[in-house]
Amino acid sequence: MKNPPDVLEWISKAEQDYQTAETMARKRKNTVPDIVGFHSQQCIEKYLKAYLVLSKTDFPKTHDLVELLEHAVVKDPLIETYRTDLRMLNPFSVQFRYPGDSATPEESKIALKTMRRVRRFFREKFGL
Repeated sequence: MKNPPDVLEWISKAEQDYQTAETMARKRKNTVPDIVGFHSQQCIEKYLKAYLVLSKTDFPKTHDLVELLEHAVVKDPLIETYRTDLRMLNPFSVQFRYPGDSATPEESKIALKTMRRVRRFFREKFGL
């Protein structure tokens, strides 16, 4: 599948979030579970938006993965398979970014595994 330049830019941004999540997850001292979860969520948000751009589907300016999913399933019902994963990643976009709530190391590990699984699906979609 040939990916247009704007789609490639979304993918590039997604990959930067992927690399950041993976790098930060390797820290053994002074762990940063909020950051790992945030970049895991951001990676998938950008892959979803890349898919929506590729499929010429309008979408709102949002960080809500489930809301973006609603637009994507119209073009590919198979994406519905990842609804639970997207719900799990959703809180990392905002909830853990500010004082008052923090992700646990276990939650960040789950976010990382979830990101890897969903990322694999999108990379296959894009022929990467």
